[in-house]
Amino acid sequence: MTKHPIRTEDAPEAIGTYSQAVAVGETIYLSGQIGLDPKTMEMAEGFEAQAHRVFANLRAVAAASGGSLEDIVKLTVFLNDLANFATLNEIMPQYFSSPYPARSAVGVSQLPRGALIEIDAIVVK
Repeated sequence: MTKHPIRTEDAPEAIGTYSQAVAVGETIYLSGQIGLDPKTMEMAEGFEAQAHRVFANLRAVAAASGGSLEDIVKLTVFLNDLANFATLNEIMPQYFSSPYPARSAVGVSQLPRGALIEIDAIVVK
């Protein structure tokens, strides 16, 4: 098994000891993205803005791997407030169409940098 790291300047730099994504064959594992603007490294304001920024960051990393959001087969969503679950469901169709990726949503007490949402993904090209 050969692992290939994926990196793009169009998504936030890794803020720890991890890659933005790692490709193994035709499967790409995207690290969790939060609502950081890649140019300023500032957090978007509010849940909706952060969610849109997260999907833009995921799109950028997927594109750097040669894939797209359409190639995502699995999402794991971390929410610091499950009251935002309905809003997430309203936002997702702006980025995905049927058949939607498999998805888990997990309520957590804290996320890095005070984020309100974090999402990781698996892409299969």
